[in-house]
Amino acid sequence: MKRISLEELLQKHPNDSYQQQYARIMELLGQGKLKPVKNAGHNGKKPALCLSYWQAGEEGGGSQELEEELKYHLEPVISISYYLSHLEEYQKDRPWVQMLNTYLKESRHLLKQPISVNERSFEIFHREKFFTREQGLKILKRCGLGPEYFNMYETAEPFAYYSNTRKVPQNLLILENKDTFFSMRRFLLAGSAHIFGTEIGTLIYGAGKRIVKSFQDFGLSAEPYMKAEGNRFYYFGDLDYEGIGIYESLAAQSSAHHKLVPFLAAYQAMLAKAAKSGRLPDAKEFQNQNISGAFFSYFSKEAAKQMQRVLEKGQYIPQEILNIKDFMAEG
Repeated sequence: MKRISLEELLQKHPNDSYQQQYARIMELLGQGKLKPVKNAGHNGKKPALCLSYWQAGEEGGGSQELEEELKYHLEPVISISYYLSHLEEYQKDRPWVQMLNTYLKESRHLLKQPISVNERSFEIFHREKFFTREQGLKILKRCGLGPEYFNMYETAEPFAYYSNTRKVPQNLLILENKDTFFSMRRFLLAGSAHIFGTEIGTLIYGAGKRIVKSFQDFGLSAEPYMKAEGNRFYYFGDLDYEGIGIYESLAAQSSAHHKLVPFLAAYQAMLAKAAKSGRLPDAKEFQNQNISGAFFSYFSKEAAKQMQRVLEKGQYIPQEILNIKDFMAEG
């Protein structure tokens, strides 16, 4: 006899009410297929169930019944090759496979509309994290189905932005750090429309590397005016390997219609102010120095050399070297 927990028994029929689960277990006890484990304790519900059982035989029949179910009762799109050769695994996964089968049989039309991973997970399995934190993707793989079949998308943290105007086309500026975002926002709120001589319609707070993930979902999460043809996108971040790496990652995602370029005037203002201060902080250790150099191609040879010298010395220039007084002086 095999020992099985109450939790495992309940998972075989995840959509049933507790009363239905209780009735089923009582039936199995009456048939002698289950015997309660002495001193295992009870679950504290009414009516109570034992927390562990000795199982004399598998509910649902033997291997022949499982094979027949796989061969004749699943939707054709579900591959049965893995489970036919791993019937014990099918017995464990059966509740989830059956839920997937029911969804494909009755609700496949819903796949025409793209929805988020967690939304699709709940729609199929009634568990919103089944794909991301549980065995959902493993079940799909065993069924020969990839996540792309289910027309779902991952969601990133929504980016914060300030819209000074929604007229199009316009210039949108992505900023790596929070302080610079707030300072430039204050500057625009005070009535200015230009930063370093360039009219800026929208500021986007990148939150460091997080913007790389958020930008992947730009087509889904951005407001329509942000995606308008003719808009220009600029990036301004710390002058270090990490900041340049963020720019290059974003630039690789940008399209020909919305090409991302460095905000040259801001970087040049950083360099000028850094040259006057004469003191720069040491760069963070263990930064990924694998950059392509595309970033430097937008600058004059002298400016590019000046930036590269900063990096070679193991130093960096933070965005915060500039503040609202600098924007006013140049605006």
